Amino acid sequence: MSWWDQFACRRHLDNDLSEELHEHIEEKTEQLMRLEHLSRADARKAALIAFGNPSLVRQRSREVWQWRTLDSVLADVRLALRRLRKSPGFAFTILLTLAIGIGANTAVFSVVDSVLLRPLPYPNSDRLVSLWLRAPGAGIADFSDRLMMSPSMYLVFSEHNRSFESMGIWSPRTANVTGLAQPEEVHTLVVSDGVLQTLGVPPAIGRWFSQADQEPHGAKTIILSYGYWQRRFGGDPEVIGRSIQVDSQAREIVGVMPRGFRVVDRDFDIFVPLAPERTIQDGPPFGYFGVARLKPGITIDQADADVTTLLPIWMNSWRFGHYFAIWRITPDFRPLKKQVVGQVGSILWVVMATVGLVMLLASVNVANLLLVRADSRQQELSIRAALGAGRARIARELLTESLVLGLLGGGLSTGVASGGLTLLKALGPAQLPRLSEVSLDGRSTLFTLFLSIFSALFFGSIPAIKYAYTKASDALSGSNRTSSSSRTQNRSRNVLVIAQVAMALVLLVSSALMIRTFIALRNVNPGFSDPTHVQTMRTSIPSSMVPDERMATRVENDILDRLSAIPDVTAVGFAASVPLDGVDADWNQLQVEGKDYNINKPQMWLYDYVSPGYFDAMGIHLVAGRDFGWTDNYDLRHKVIVSESFARAEWGSAANAIGKHARQSNRNPWDEVIGVVADVHQHGVDEKAPTIIYWPVLIIIPYIPQTTIGAERNVTFAIHSRRAGTESFLSQVRQAVNSVNPNLPVAGARTMQEVYAQSLQRQSFTLVMLAIAASMALALGIVGIYGVISYSVSQRTREIGIRLALGAQKGEVKWMFVRTALAFTGIGIGIGIVTAGVLVQFMKTLLFGIHPIDPVAFIGVPVVLVTAAVVASYLPAARAAALNAVDALKAQ
Repeated sequence: MSWWDQFACRRHLDNDLSEELHEHIEEKTEQLMRLEHLSRADARKAALIAFGNPSLVRQRSREVWQWRTLDSVLADVRLALRRLRKSPGFAFTILLTLAIGIGANTAVFSVVDSVLLRPLPYPNSDRLVSLWLRAPGAGIADFSDRLMMSPSMYLVFSEHNRSFESMGIWSPRTANVTGLAQPEEVHTLVVSDGVLQTLGVPPAIGRWFSQADQEPHGAKTIILSYGYWQRRFGGDPEVIGRSIQVDSQAREIVGVMPRGFRVVDRDFDIFVPLAPERTIQDGPPFGYFGVARLKPGITIDQADADVTTLLPIWMNSWRFGHYFAIWRITPDFRPLKKQVVGQVGSILWVVMATVGLVMLLASVNVANLLLVRADSRQQELSIRAALGAGRARIARELLTESLVLGLLGGGLSTGVASGGLTLLKALGPAQLPRLSEVSLDGRSTLFTLFLSIFSALFFGSIPAIKYAYTKASDALSGSNRTSSSSRTQNRSRNVLVIAQVAMALVLLVSSALMIRTFIALRNVNPGFSDPTHVQTMRTSIPSSMVPDERMATRVENDILDRLSAIPDVTAVGFAASVPLDGVDADWNQLQVEGKDYNINKPQMWLYDYVSPGYFDAMGIHLVAGRDFGWTDNYDLRHKVIVSESFARAEWGSAANAIGKHARQSNRNPWDEVIGVVADVHQHGVDEKAPTIIYWPVLIIIPYIPQTTIGAERNVTFAIHSRRAGTESFLSQVRQAVNSVNPNLPVAGARTMQEVYAQSLQRQSFTLVMLAIAASMALALGIVGIYGVISYSVSQRTREIGIRLALGAQKGEVKWMFVRTALAFTGIGIGIGIVTAGVLVQFMKTLLFGIHPIDPVAFIGVPVVLVTAAVVASYLPAARAAALNAVDALKAQ
């Protein structure tokens, strides 16, 4: 018989053995009755004497097929389950505490594991690098450490590098798709040859782009994302070879990428091939992300050095390339995963540490409950020690009960983790990569199991270590409930309460700092007013639809007029980008008349292109001068509007700037400054408001020798109305756009309040997570203090009775217990403040407008904890003071 058969059939074997022993004794009894003529009782007695002890025989026989240790452990498990069944309140409290603690940690771990720990979903992703550059001499802060690639750079680097197996560049765009249903704006990625080859993920159906697809005048092709394929074509495999209208051009579908495929951290609907003209390339534009796959054995530092040697070739190969020598461009390639994770890594680690601290708090709370339970069993454990139970045996029983609790709590935590994951997905910032893919998988299950066992061993080891050393003499020492608990007996519980207070303080301080940060951010004036009543929506007019630049602007002007006619609309305008919308603004240099730029090159500034009425619609204050007029646009008058910070820096005041002149380069005529507007936080209220130069939407393009008119074709409209955000208003907006051109989609419809809220999403997510954790920590701390004081009251009932009988006042009795709670709290606060002072240094990147050692947080939180301690201890203290002295003395 195999060991498994022996284990699985041991009850059957035991029954067979019992039956066999019974039959043997009965047979002997019958034999003695027949031969010795004894009565049945005497015969059975003689048979048992002759046979020996049946129980001993059974025990020795069992040892052949049983594992004594395993059976003993299983017996401990059954005993633990019986004890929990007899104490449902105790079991419910612990299991609920563990389920919340373990579930919260599992949910956050699932996000951390998906975003930070797992490799990117590409083959050999450790060799993928993101191609960034540094340009400390560019004169614009963003370029000093994160200059993007240009098509001309890609052409030089891809042809001459010796470090990459493949490389490519890509850029997120939007496009209009017509002819399938209602016109819609879709997210596109313009990709060069090499991007898909570098990522190495084959299409689900069809093919990648070929070299022919990348030719400027070659075939017009696209690749669909899996989601767009399902949404618009129902997953039809016959879609390959079909053509659709993209920006009024027929493009053939040549492939569909697999489910879940993303380019780095970007979702998309359609891939469009980048087809650069090699013969007329300029050095810029620097608006493309780069990705490359290192050759085996090549490091990022070696790739940096390799491409550094190619920069002079690039500068000498393209028009105006020599100008960029003063930028001092150098490669700054990084692991691709660093770009994917970005700033969210620090957020997730803070959240993970926070919920981990909550788990530790929960474990401490459970340990305190188990100490109380073990203390009530002290006499039982002493008797067991007196009967021969060793320390290991007692410790094992206590640890077994803890493991049972931990595993049951871990099982229940699955529901909590599922709900927590849903909450994280709902609250997670938009820049959190792969959030939609996060789920409770096998790795999450293993983490739950590990955390359940680890926490059980942690909170179970404290009572196990303390009570495994119970002396047998304690059973006979007369110790019972009439004895006051000594300091030694209570020390463990007191230390745990102090630890709870210290950890609660750390979490409360962190939460208070984020609340203060959020308040500071909300108090920043973004530069525009009344965001609730400003409706934004985006539309684009491709050159294939309206080739003439002036006509494109007239179409936008017509849309503006139709929007102005909607009831309750008070102002309308449009711009290339609106504040906080995440659209990358343009940039360029600007020369001020009267300044010598022979030695110092002009500074780089952000550019925006705005229509008449835009500032009024957005609520951006016109500090001095006037707004653009449509005549300024159509007559190509050389006018410019600047932000207040630029006017003050160059001319001393906003008023002095009016009538002054500036230009983009020596090739351009001087432009007259006609207006100065308030500074606007373009990228976020947590960043300094940048200097912005505002141009008309119809201008003469700089750097081109001949006169070339340029129009802004992808614009965002701002509509001021008290009905902004309502469905009826949005319906009228769509009708107004369709009445001008039915092939123009309306996309990105949001109020500026929604745009503003999304810009604070990272801080609000961290705030909510810390607030939840801090609330749980405060609740656990209060429960811990209440539990210790309440237990102390129950253990000192006789002492209280004696004090009351001897004339102690009720207030003195209350103060005796409240004072104890305050002492624990004071020690915990002292330890917590020191710990928090160190840990909050790691939160610096998440804070705004406050110092990490914020007086309000570091003074206010201890006051809250002291108040909570007084409340938590007063209730059992009041119960103690209400005791009748005689009843208290009789009770024990």
